[in-house]
Amino acid sequence: MSLDASLKTKGNLTQHRNVLNRAERIDKLKATKGFDPSKAPVVGLPKTANRKTAVG
Repeated sequence: MSLDASLKTKGNLTQHRNVLNRAERIDKLKATKGFDPSKAPVVGLPKTANRKTAVG
């Protein structure tokens, strides 16, 4: 018996997430602002916007 297309699950990482983990935030800061993790505090990282771009 086959599954209906509406009941099939997609991969978890294909969906947009608003919350980034620490490593993802550091990667994004490095790419945009020349962030140096060795000089940054352990807590209190700058905020990073993770907006989903509208297509079409």
